[in-house]
Amino acid sequence: MDYEQVASISQVAALIFFIVLFAGVVLYAFWPGNKKRFDEAAKLPLEDDPESDNGKDS
Repeated sequence: MDYEQVASISQVAALIFFIVLFAGVVLYAFWPGNKKRFDEAAKLPLEDDPESDNGKDS
């Protein structure tokens, strides 16, 4: 095996790896069981934190 063959094989292997990784992330993001978790996480920035006084002294 020369350098060109090794480079070609590694490029194809990396492409396949990243396609599978991308498909896994997409499946995880759109899996119906994760909807509740993601909906709660989406609302976190808008919720008031009753324990936090945002640095204000009362």
